[in-house]
Amino acid sequence: MAQVVKLADALLRRKELNQKLDRIRPLMKEDLFQTQVKRKPITEGLEDVIAEVPLMTWQQMNSVHDYYSKHLRLIDGAIQNANWNTNIEVDEDAFTDFVEEPRPERLKVR
Repeated sequence: MAQVVKLADALLRRKELNQKLDRIRPLMKEDLFQTQVKRKPITEGLEDVIAEVPLMTWQQMNSVHDYYSKHLRLIDGAIQNANWNTNIEVDEDAFTDFVEEPRPERLKVR
């Protein structure tokens, strides 16, 4: 269902979604989601077992990434549509380049 929002709100939401994805992308390495077990002998007959178990599966993290990616594409498409179909008024000087004033010639001293 579509909703009407201000362009500024859409731009802010796009920025938020980009930031969320920027934080998620480094975590998308599959080796972070593998259970790793290490055994260390303590004494004769006793071993210390250390297991690193991820809090989320790779599939869960991938679902989160896909969710935010889809929403980013939707909001970005709406912004691009508004960008191509909206005209705004700006002062004509906004599109001129800086022009340096000519300097007066210096007197040559001998």
